[in-house]
Amino acid sequence: MSETEYGEVVGFLTDLIRIDTSNPIKPERPAAEYVAEKLAEAGLEPEIFESEPGRASVVARFEGTDSSADALLVHGHLDVVPADAADWSLHPFGGEVKDGLVWGRGAVDMKDMDAMTLAVVRRMLREGRRPRRDVVLAFLADEEAGGNFGAKFLADKHPELFEGCTEAISEVGGYSYEINPELRLYLIETAQKGLAWMRLHARGQAGHGSMLNTDNAVTRVAQAVARIGAHEFPVTLTPTVRDFLTEVCEAMDIEFDPDDPEAAVARLGPLARFIGATLKHTANPTMLEAGYKSNVIPERASAVIDGRFLPGGQDEFLATIDELAGPGVTRENIHLDRSVESPFGTPLVETMLAALKAEDPAARTVPYCLSAGTDNKTFASLGMTGYGFVPLRLTPDLDFAAMFHGVDERVPVSALDFGARVLDRFLMAA
Repeated sequence: MSETEYGEVVGFLTDLIRIDTSNPIKPERPAAEYVAEKLAEAGLEPEIFESEPGRASVVARFEGTDSSADALLVHGHLDVVPADAADWSLHPFGGEVKDGLVWGRGAVDMKDMDAMTLAVVRRMLREGRRPRRDVVLAFLADEEAGGNFGAKFLADKHPELFEGCTEAISEVGGYSYEINPELRLYLIETAQKGLAWMRLHARGQAGHGSMLNTDNAVTRVAQAVARIGAHEFPVTLTPTVRDFLTEVCEAMDIEFDPDDPEAAVARLGPLARFIGATLKHTANPTMLEAGYKSNVIPERASAVIDGRFLPGGQDEFLATIDELAGPGVTRENIHLDRSVESPFGTPLVETMLAALKAEDPAARTVPYCLSAGTDNKTFASLGMTGYGFVPLRLTPDLDFAAMFHGVDERVPVSALDFGARVLDRFLMAA
């Protein structure tokens, strides 16, 4: 990619970072208008969809050369998690370029992919090139809060936008991990744990704080939270995690015993951040609420649990939570979302590898399971097979896992340039 396109990627990313879309504080509409303008300048016909005032997403279709082929969805989100400027070395919404890196909230999650997609599509259109099959481009609102105002709204109200789409790519995959100068593993996200945000409710006998009370709602919910928070779910190797550990341990010359995968994970260094929580279900208490005065025993108490379950394990997970919660405690699902697991040995993944190896001969792709979730879950409900593929060749010294929702989020300019080149090759061949 020439210097002009290189600069366009960086410029798009810095512009998007400077448009504060902290969810739920700031609406996505200004970023959606920016993206739509850039797509329209290039000759596409983007549409902006609002689920509520300001909660805007952009969708455009880039027609391919083979009208009989299934379409591909390329989607990214425009919202970001909030950031406190006092904690950062550079302002989180300054979009500054320093020491060869672009700094700011969204630099990796995931305005980098938004910027690369814009730059690549615009270049293709300028040069009169079209992808092999239709590519639907979606820049979405609200991913960081579950997607109700973005992906879920479009899937429910405007499914015709995704007509013909059978596969999708999005965030948290495609980045490199250098084993040595002759071997870089590029992690392709092929699976995601399910999401269960739950509120536990307990009721008891209200009364004066100085009295004896054996029916205390606060005590009941606190005991439930303690049991859930202390519970150790058993290790379960899903096919994706088994394949990941087999490949990575072989590359790193680490012994992998399927009966004790935690021993191997403990030796993976920074990779353990991404894979450690995918060996088992997790349930972490995150919020408590009860009472209104120090000398009043309240009638109600509640707690919030952030639960993540392995692919195929939803029913068993929820049954365990109910058992641990115990009598007198009820569970309310705040947000329940499916787990997904996609095959790795597909032509689309082979195309990813070919595009990566054309720019990095040391590339090897490996599948992995994401402990969190993305909008790919929503599009799975429309029949799409989804993957995480944001191609980035990273410098070995960058703790990439810490960039997601972290302080001083940043991405190397060289990785953006690399990613744009790979994405260009991928879209032409996919």
